[in-house]
Amino acid sequence: MADEDKDSKTENPTEKKLRETQEKGNVPHSKEATLFATMLATVIYVTFFLPARMGRMGEVLRDLFEKPDQWKLETGPDAISLFVRLGWEVANVVLPAMVLFMTFGVGASMFQNLPTPVLERIRPQFSRISPVSGWKRLVSVTGLVEFGKSLTKILLVSVAMFFVLRGEFFHSIDAMASDPHTIFIRLSEIVQQILIIVLMATVVVGVADVLWSRHHWFDQLKMTKQEVKDEHKQSQGDPIVKSRQRSIARDRARRRMMKQVPRATLVIANPTHFAVALRYVREEGDAPVVVAKGQDLIALKIREIAEANNIPVFEDPPLARSMFAQVSVDSVIPSVFYKAVAELIHRVYAAQSNRKRVR
Repeated sequence: MADEDKDSKTENPTEKKLRETQEKGNVPHSKEATLFATMLATVIYVTFFLPARMGRMGEVLRDLFEKPDQWKLETGPDAISLFVRLGWEVANVVLPAMVLFMTFGVGASMFQNLPTPVLERIRPQFSRISPVSGWKRLVSVTGLVEFGKSLTKILLVSVAMFFVLRGEFFHSIDAMASDPHTIFIRLSEIVQQILIIVLMATVVVGVADVLWSRHHWFDQLKMTKQEVKDEHKQSQGDPIVKSRQRSIARDRARRRMMKQVPRATLVIANPTHFAVALRYVREEGDAPVVVAKGQDLIALKIREIAEANNIPVFEDPPLARSMFAQVSVDSVIPSVFYKAVAELIHRVYAAQSNRKRVR
């Protein structure tokens, strides 16, 4: 089932999934890149900082062993003074290394991914301490790749140390009989040679690991076609739901429009296809306003409401069709319709005056 599920994930991850994954702290990260940065810092330290500092440390130790009478150890403060002096010398050797390691380590991590606070990464999870989950991680593809990288590094380091130390073996034994200053310098040279060879091997492993980690991360995020469709529905909205919402909105707007028909002054209609209800009151505005319009069944409904409320209905197909196409509801009619509509309004007012005189 797992293989089938993996085979079905043929689509590249969407921007939304990539963003959410990164927000959760799941980003491609190469441990070998960090190791390479650490090794590079080590080589820089051994090449530019260690020789002078180790030479100074050798001089201090030589004075300590060859001229012990210069160091008084009769009281407690004397011992403290000696330890403080040695502590400063050790700090002089160690402190630059710590600064370089921290700088290059943080720089390697930031080069791969910008730091973002993710609480999810520090949340306690049972799967992290579960023996079953741990075993699955060990026998997975990722676990096998990590094992292969570790084995490769061990072999490279072992081979490098063998070839370097084989040529330096007798020179190192001879240096053991010399003064401490010479011993430290000789050891630093040997360590420097080993580190340069290891650094060259780490470059190869690091580049390969960066490429593989990004490829593996992207491959793990691939989606099925159904997942892509579901995500598109979630982001854009379900078309069926949106269509239903638009239909409901149109129904509500239609009901509100129908409630305005009894307030109309007249209705201009094509016999069955179009109807436009206009309201004109001198006190309300200078031009008539469209309070309702409709086509087919809605047009018939507008006529029905108008007739029920004794609102005059004028049949003028060209005018009704033009006004329906050009004027929206709650809008004043354009000036091009003033003359035709004014004649109809005049007829309405004339009819109202005649009814009043008859009464």
